[in-house]
Amino acid sequence: MEENIERETKKVLIVDDEQAIIDVLVYNLKKEGYETIEATDGISAVNIALEQQPDLMLLDIMLPKLDGLSVCKRVKNQLNIPILMLTAKDAEIDKIVGLELGADDYITKPFSVRELMARVKANLRKNEMTSVKKDEISSNKDIQVKEENIIRVNDLELDLDRFEVKVKGKIMDLTLREFEVLKFLATQPGQVVTREILLEKVWGYEYYGDIRTVDVTVRRIREKIEEDTSAPKILITKRGVGYYIATN
Repeated sequence: MEENIERETKKVLIVDDEQAIIDVLVYNLKKEGYETIEATDGISAVNIALEQQPDLMLLDIMLPKLDGLSVCKRVKNQLNIPILMLTAKDAEIDKIVGLELGADDYITKPFSVRELMARVKANLRKNEMTSVKKDEISSNKDIQVKEENIIRVNDLELDLDRFEVKVKGKIMDLTLREFEVLKFLATQPGQVVTREILLEKVWGYEYYGDIRTVDVTVRRIREKIEEDTSAPKILITKRGVGYYIATN
């Protein structure tokens, strides 16, 4: 099964209005065995993404016709694919807004090609593993008797087969990445997990990236599962260390 996954050619959509950047990305992605498609404005990016359904999108924020943040939102409403935002080095607000709109990651310009390739591979690998699990669940849907695959911690309930989160019985609408963060923490309730460990285990990086990614994702989760985000009862911060799921 793994051999087939590895051999399958992944398609990456590159969206940037600077041809020089596109050329560098195309060269390096093809060298790694990926198929590439390109768009130089936001409108084309949305249309191409929906028509060709790439496995991953590299998306610049500053684009003609439609900005990258709007592109991200429109594509994420239709497709469940990883989106990596390309952003200016000092544009912190763009990074945060991009993550809040559903982007899976961001990398700053000028970027290290090696780092970008590592992030592309990590996001594709994570998405592939999730897809395989969903396919296995779907193929076994006729089985009537199976073990319950649910994590419960107080009012929090995670259904690992349905990728579903409930708080006090109410279903919460979380993205896949938000679900994975919550799942990782819920499997070890009460135990503080550092941002670096979350970045490595949930995002799949083999190095310590920008922990701001973790903070923004946690904030988005809290907005969905907590009654009062200023006084969270489920997902708790251990100041200066990391996060944990409350056990009481």
